[in-house]
Amino acid sequence: MRRRDFISVIGGAAAAWPFIAHAQQPTMPVVGFIHTASPETVPHFVIAFREGLKEAGFVESQNVAVEYRWAHDKVDRLPELAADLVRRQVAVIAATGGEPSPQIAKAATQTIPIVFTANGDVVSEGVVASLNRPGGNVTGITIFGAAAATKRMQLLQEVVPQAAVIGFLMNPNNPNHEFELKTAEIAAHSLGKEMLPVRASSGDEIDAAFATMDQHRAGALLSASDTFFYGWRDKIVSLAAHHRIPAIYYIREYALVGGLMSYGNKLTDAYRLVGTYVGRILKGEKPADLPVVQSTKYEFVINLKTVKALGLTIPPGVMAIVDEVIE
Repeated sequence: MRRRDFISVIGGAAAAWPFIAHAQQPTMPVVGFIHTASPETVPHFVIAFREGLKEAGFVESQNVAVEYRWAHDKVDRLPELAADLVRRQVAVIAATGGEPSPQIAKAATQTIPIVFTANGDVVSEGVVASLNRPGGNVTGITIFGAAAATKRMQLLQEVVPQAAVIGFLMNPNNPNHEFELKTAEIAAHSLGKEMLPVRASSGDEIDAAFATMDQHRAGALLSASDTFFYGWRDKIVSLAAHHRIPAIYYIREYALVGGLMSYGNKLTDAYRLVGTYVGRILKGEKPADLPVVQSTKYEFVINLKTVKALGLTIPPGVMAIVDEVIE
Protein backbone atom coordinates (compact mmCIF):
# COMPACT_ATOMS: atom_id res chain seq x y z
CA MET A 1 0.00 0.00 0.00
CA ARG A 2 1.33 3.42 -0.92
CA ARG A 3 2.06 5.85 1.95
CA ARG A 4 -0.60 8.30 0.74
CA ASP A 5 -3.29 5.58 0.64
CA PHE A 6 -2.30 4.39 4.13
CA ILE A 7 -2.64 7.89 5.59
CA SER A 8 -6.00 8.24 3.87
CA VAL A 9 -7.31 5.02 5.44
CA ILE A 10 -6.08 5.99 8.91
CA GLY A 11 -7.52 9.46 8.56
CA GLY A 12 -10.90 8.09 7.49
CA ALA A 13 -11.02 5.67 10.42
CA ALA A 14 -10.09 8.40 12.88
CA ALA A 15 -12.85 10.63 11.55
CA ALA A 16 -15.36 7.83 12.11
CA TRP A 17 -14.33 7.17 15.75
CA PRO A 18 -16.58 9.84 17.32
CA PHE A 19 -19.60 8.44 15.48
CA ILE A 20 -18.79 4.87 16.48
CA ALA A 21 -18.25 5.89 20.12
CA HIS A 22 -21.55 7.78 20.10
CA ALA A 23 -23.40 4.81 18.64
CA GLN A 24 -21.99 2.52 21.33
CA GLN A 25 -23.12 4.71 24.23
CA PRO A 26 -25.98 3.07 26.19
CA THR A 27 -29.42 4.56 25.68
CA MET A 28 -30.66 6.51 28.70
CA PRO A 29 -33.60 4.64 30.30
CA VAL A 30 -36.91 6.47 30.44
CA VAL A 31 -39.20 6.26 33.48
CA GLY A 32 -42.87 7.18 33.31
CA PHE A 33 -44.29 9.04 36.33
CA ILE A 34 -48.08 9.29 36.68
CA HIS A 35 -49.76 11.29 39.43
CA THR A 36 -53.42 11.94 40.13
CA ALA A 37 -52.83 15.58 41.15
CA SER A 38 -50.98 18.60 39.68
CA PRO A 39 -47.21 19.29 39.79
CA GLU A 40 -47.64 22.55 41.71
CA THR A 41 -49.48 20.80 44.56
CA VAL A 42 -46.93 18.05 45.25
CA PRO A 43 -43.43 19.40 44.41
CA HIS A 44 -41.98 17.89 47.60
CA PHE A 45 -43.18 14.43 46.53
CA VAL A 46 -41.31 14.76 43.24
CA ILE A 47 -38.18 15.86 45.10
CA ALA A 48 -38.45 12.80 47.37
CA PHE A 49 -38.90 10.54 44.32
CA ARG A 50 -35.73 11.95 42.77
CA GLU A 51 -33.89 11.41 46.05
CA GLY A 52 -34.88 7.75 45.95
CA LEU A 53 -33.66 7.43 42.37
CA LYS A 54 -30.36 9.01 43.42
CA GLU A 55 -29.97 6.52 46.28
CA ALA A 56 -30.22 3.77 43.67
CA GLY A 57 -27.59 5.45 41.47
CA PHE A 58 -29.77 7.38 39.02
CA VAL A 59 -29.85 11.15 38.52
CA GLU A 60 -32.53 12.66 36.31
CA SER A 61 -31.22 14.07 33.01
CA GLN A 62 -27.80 12.49 33.64
CA ASN A 63 -28.37 8.74 33.41
CA VAL A 64 -32.19 8.51 33.51
CA ALA A 65 -35.01 10.48 31.92
CA VAL A 66 -38.45 10.91 33.50
CA GLU A 67 -41.65 11.51 31.55
CA TYR A 68 -44.19 13.18 33.89
CA ARG A 69 -47.93 12.82 33.36
CA TRP A 70 -50.37 14.71 35.60
CA ALA A 71 -54.12 14.05 35.87
CA HIS A 72 -54.83 17.41 37.58
CA ASP A 73 -57.38 15.69 39.87
CA LYS A 74 -59.29 14.34 36.86
CA VAL A 75 -58.97 10.60 37.38
CA ASP A 76 -60.81 9.89 34.13
CA ARG A 77 -57.62 11.07 32.37
CA LEU A 78 -55.47 8.39 34.00
CA PRO A 79 -56.16 5.62 31.43
CA GLU A 80 -55.10 7.96 28.61
CA LEU A 81 -51.93 8.98 30.45
CA ALA A 82 -50.99 5.38 31.24
CA ALA A 83 -51.65 4.29 27.65
CA ASP A 84 -49.39 7.07 26.37
CA LEU A 85 -46.48 5.86 28.52
CA VAL A 86 -47.06 2.28 27.37
CA ARG A 87 -46.94 3.42 23.73
CA ARG A 88 -43.64 5.17 24.47
CA GLN A 89 -42.35 1.87 25.89
CA VAL A 90 -40.90 3.41 29.05
CA ALA A 91 -38.70 1.15 31.18
CA VAL A 92 -40.73 1.52 34.40
CA ILE A 93 -43.98 3.27 35.36
CA ALA A 94 -44.28 4.99 38.76
CA ALA A 95 -48.05 5.01 39.36
CA THR A 96 -48.40 7.53 42.18
CA GLY A 97 -50.96 9.64 43.96
CA GLY A 98 -52.81 6.66 45.41
CA GLU A 99 -55.90 5.00 44.01
CA PRO A 100 -56.94 4.53 41.25
CA SER A 101 -53.49 5.11 39.75
CA PRO A 102 -52.11 1.60 40.55
CA GLN A 103 -55.20 -0.16 39.19
CA ILE A 104 -55.21 1.86 35.96
CA ALA A 105 -51.49 1.37 35.33
CA LYS A 106 -51.87 -2.38 35.84
CA ALA A 107 -54.79 -2.47 33.39
CA ALA A 108 -52.64 -0.65 30.81
CA THR A 109 -49.73 -3.13 30.79
CA GLN A 110 -48.86 -6.59 32.03
CA THR A 111 -45.23 -6.35 30.91
CA ILE A 112 -43.78 -2.94 31.83
CA PRO A 113 -42.74 -2.90 35.52
CA ILE A 114 -44.96 -0.73 37.76
CA VAL A 115 -44.13 0.79 41.16
CA PHE A 116 -47.12 2.33 42.94
CA THR A 117 -48.13 4.36 45.95
CA ALA A 118 -51.43 3.16 47.44
CA ASN A 119 -53.66 4.07 50.36
CA GLY A 120 -55.58 0.84 50.60
CA ASP A 121 -55.38 -2.94 50.78
CA VAL A 122 -53.65 -3.75 47.49
CA VAL A 123 -54.10 -7.49 48.01
CA SER A 124 -57.89 -7.47 48.41
CA GLU A 125 -58.11 -4.99 45.53
CA GLY A 126 -56.24 -7.43 43.28
CA VAL A 127 -53.28 -5.15 42.55
CA VAL A 128 -50.78 -7.74 43.85
CA ALA A 129 -51.04 -11.40 44.79
CA SER A 130 -49.50 -10.83 48.24
CA LEU A 131 -47.34 -8.28 50.02
CA ASN A 132 -44.27 -10.51 50.30
CA ARG A 133 -44.59 -11.97 46.81
CA PRO A 134 -46.48 -9.47 44.67
CA GLY A 135 -46.06 -11.49 41.46
CA GLY A 136 -46.51 -10.16 37.95
CA ASN A 137 -45.15 -6.74 36.98
CA VAL A 138 -46.38 -4.69 39.94
CA THR A 139 -45.00 -3.72 43.36
CA GLY A 140 -44.84 -0.56 45.44
CA ILE A 141 -45.50 1.26 48.68
CA THR A 142 -48.76 1.26 50.68
CA ILE A 143 -49.65 3.60 53.54
CA PHE A 144 -52.68 1.53 54.61
CA GLY A 145 -54.87 4.58 55.15
CA ALA A 146 -57.72 2.43 56.44
CA ALA A 147 -55.71 1.14 59.40
CA ALA A 148 -54.71 4.66 60.40
CA ALA A 149 -58.39 5.69 60.33
CA THR A 150 -58.91 3.76 63.58
CA LYS A 151 -56.20 5.79 65.32
CA ARG A 152 -57.62 9.05 63.94
CA MET A 153 -61.02 8.16 65.34
CA GLN A 154 -59.49 7.48 68.75
CA LEU A 155 -57.71 10.85 68.70
CA LEU A 156 -60.97 12.63 67.83
CA GLN A 157 -62.59 10.89 70.78
CA GLU A 158 -59.84 12.14 73.07
CA VAL A 159 -60.03 15.73 71.82
CA VAL A 160 -63.79 16.04 71.14
CA PRO A 161 -65.42 13.44 73.42
CA GLN A 162 -68.79 15.19 73.26
CA ALA A 163 -69.16 14.72 69.50
CA ALA A 164 -71.90 12.13 68.94
CA VAL A 165 -71.90 12.29 65.12
CA ILE A 166 -68.64 12.07 63.17
CA GLY A 167 -68.58 13.13 59.53
CA PHE A 168 -66.46 11.05 57.15
CA LEU A 169 -65.47 13.00 54.03
CA MET A 170 -64.83 10.56 51.17
CA ASN A 171 -64.29 10.58 47.42
CA PRO A 172 -66.65 8.18 45.58
CA ASN A 173 -64.17 7.91 42.68
CA ASN A 174 -61.54 6.33 44.92
CA PRO A 175 -61.75 2.50 44.83
CA ASN A 176 -60.42 2.40 48.40
CA HIS A 177 -63.10 4.65 49.89
CA GLU A 178 -65.55 1.94 51.00
CA PHE A 179 -62.77 -0.07 52.65
CA GLU A 180 -61.57 2.93 54.64
CA LEU A 181 -65.16 3.94 55.49
CA LYS A 182 -65.88 0.46 56.88
CA THR A 183 -62.80 0.66 59.10
CA ALA A 184 -63.78 4.13 60.34
CA GLU A 185 -67.36 3.00 61.01
CA ILE A 186 -66.18 0.05 63.10
CA ALA A 187 -63.96 2.37 65.13
CA ALA A 188 -66.77 4.92 65.56
CA HIS A 189 -69.31 2.34 66.69
CA SER A 190 -66.84 0.89 69.20
CA LEU A 191 -66.69 4.36 70.77
CA GLY A 192 -70.45 4.79 70.73
CA LYS A 193 -70.38 7.29 67.86
CA GLU A 194 -72.54 7.60 64.77
CA MET A 195 -70.69 7.83 61.44
CA LEU A 196 -72.05 10.19 58.80
CA PRO A 197 -70.51 9.48 55.34
CA VAL A 198 -70.44 12.55 53.08
CA ARG A 199 -69.19 12.17 49.52
CA ALA A 200 -67.48 14.73 47.31
CA SER A 201 -65.58 14.60 44.02
CA SER A 202 -65.65 18.30 43.10
CA GLY A 203 -65.34 21.69 44.79
CA ASP A 204 -69.11 22.23 44.78
CA GLU A 205 -69.67 18.80 46.31
CA ILE A 206 -67.23 19.65 49.11
CA ASP A 207 -69.42 22.68 49.93
CA ALA A 208 -72.49 20.44 49.89
CA ALA A 209 -70.76 17.89 52.14
CA PHE A 210 -70.19 20.50 54.85
CA ALA A 211 -73.79 21.69 54.50
CA THR A 212 -74.92 18.10 55.07
CA MET A 213 -72.74 17.82 58.18
CA ASP A 214 -74.32 21.02 59.48
CA GLN A 215 -77.80 19.62 58.93
CA HIS A 216 -76.97 16.44 60.82
CA ARG A 217 -75.10 18.32 63.57
CA ALA A 218 -71.82 16.52 63.05
CA GLY A 219 -69.55 17.29 65.97
CA ALA A 220 -66.28 16.34 64.29
CA LEU A 221 -64.82 15.34 60.94
CA LEU A 222 -62.51 12.59 59.76
CA SER A 223 -61.20 13.10 56.22
CA ALA A 224 -60.39 10.06 54.08
CA SER A 225 -56.87 9.40 52.77
CA ASP A 226 -57.28 10.79 49.26
CA THR A 227 -55.04 12.80 46.97
CA PHE A 228 -58.07 14.58 45.49
CA PHE A 229 -58.83 16.11 48.89
CA TYR A 230 -55.16 17.02 49.26
CA GLY A 231 -55.56 19.31 46.26
CA TRP A 232 -58.53 20.97 47.96
CA ARG A 233 -57.02 21.08 51.45
CA ASP A 234 -57.16 24.88 51.77
CA LYS A 235 -60.87 24.89 50.97
CA ILE A 236 -61.63 21.94 53.26
CA VAL A 237 -59.70 23.43 56.19
CA SER A 238 -61.40 26.81 55.62
CA LEU A 239 -64.87 25.23 55.59
CA ALA A 240 -64.10 23.24 58.74
CA ALA A 241 -63.11 26.49 60.47
CA HIS A 242 -66.20 28.32 59.15
CA HIS A 243 -68.54 25.58 60.39
CA ARG A 244 -66.49 25.17 63.58
CA ILE A 245 -66.03 21.44 63.04
CA PRO A 246 -62.95 19.90 64.71
CA ALA A 247 -61.26 17.75 62.06
CA ILE A 248 -58.42 15.30 61.70
CA TYR A 249 -56.65 14.64 58.40
CA TYR A 250 -54.26 12.05 57.00
CA ILE A 251 -51.09 14.11 56.42
CA ARG A 252 -49.35 17.06 58.06
CA GLU A 253 -49.87 19.46 55.14
CA TYR A 254 -53.46 19.96 56.31
CA ALA A 255 -52.28 21.09 59.74
CA LEU A 256 -49.77 23.42 58.09
CA VAL A 257 -52.62 25.34 56.40
CA GLY A 258 -54.74 25.53 59.55
CA GLY A 259 -56.23 22.08 60.01
CA LEU A 260 -56.74 21.05 63.64
CA MET A 261 -54.87 17.72 63.59
CA SER A 262 -53.27 15.23 61.26
CA TYR A 263 -52.19 11.66 61.83
CA GLY A 264 -50.69 9.51 59.12
CA ASN A 265 -47.71 8.34 57.16
CA LYS A 266 -44.88 10.59 56.10
CA LEU A 267 -45.60 10.59 52.37
CA THR A 268 -42.25 12.04 51.34
CA ASP A 269 -40.69 8.85 52.72
CA ALA A 270 -43.09 6.77 50.61
CA TYR A 271 -42.13 8.63 47.42
CA ARG A 272 -38.45 8.23 48.21
CA LEU A 273 -39.00 4.48 48.49
CA VAL A 274 -40.81 4.49 45.12
CA GLY A 275 -37.76 6.15 43.55
CA THR A 276 -35.48 3.56 45.15
CA TYR A 277 -37.59 0.67 43.84
CA VAL A 278 -37.66 2.19 40.34
CA GLY A 279 -33.86 2.43 40.43
CA ARG A 280 -33.49 -1.17 41.54
CA ILE A 281 -35.72 -2.33 38.69
CA LEU A 282 -33.68 -0.29 36.21
CA LYS A 283 -30.64 -2.23 37.47
CA GLY A 284 -32.32 -5.53 36.64
CA GLU A 285 -34.43 -6.58 39.63
CA LYS A 286 -38.00 -7.74 38.96
CA PRO A 287 -41.15 -6.31 40.59
CA ALA A 288 -42.32 -9.84 41.43
CA ASP A 289 -39.26 -10.23 43.68
CA LEU A 290 -39.62 -6.87 45.47
CA PRO A 291 -42.05 -7.07 48.42
CA VAL A 292 -44.68 -4.38 48.78
CA VAL A 293 -43.41 -2.00 51.48
CA GLN A 294 -45.82 -0.97 54.22
CA SER A 295 -44.85 2.55 55.22
CA THR A 296 -44.56 2.55 59.01
CA LYS A 297 -43.43 6.12 59.71
CA TYR A 298 -46.40 7.91 61.27
CA GLU A 299 -46.51 11.50 62.46
CA PHE A 300 -49.08 13.26 64.64
CA VAL A 301 -49.36 17.02 64.18
CA ILE A 302 -51.52 19.55 66.05
CA ASN A 303 -52.16 23.19 65.12
CA LEU A 304 -52.44 25.09 68.44
CA LYS A 305 -53.82 28.22 66.78
CA THR A 306 -56.78 26.18 65.52
CA VAL A 307 -57.14 24.52 68.92
CA LYS A 308 -57.60 27.98 70.49
CA ALA A 309 -59.92 29.20 67.73
CA LEU A 310 -62.24 26.24 68.35
CA GLY A 311 -62.07 26.66 72.12
CA LEU A 312 -60.69 23.18 72.65
CA THR A 313 -58.35 21.75 75.27
CA ILE A 314 -55.90 19.04 74.26
CA PRO A 315 -55.59 16.39 77.02
CA PRO A 316 -52.07 15.90 78.43
CA GLY A 317 -52.04 12.29 77.24
CA VAL A 318 -52.63 13.42 73.66
CA MET A 319 -50.00 16.17 73.83
CA ALA A 320 -47.51 13.62 75.08
CA ILE A 321 -47.61 11.70 71.78
CA VAL A 322 -47.57 14.71 69.42
CA ASP A 323 -44.66 14.73 66.96
CA GLU A 324 -45.06 18.35 65.90
CA VAL A 325 -46.90 21.35 67.32
CA ILE A 326 -47.71 24.24 65.01
CA GLU A 327 -47.99 27.48 66.98
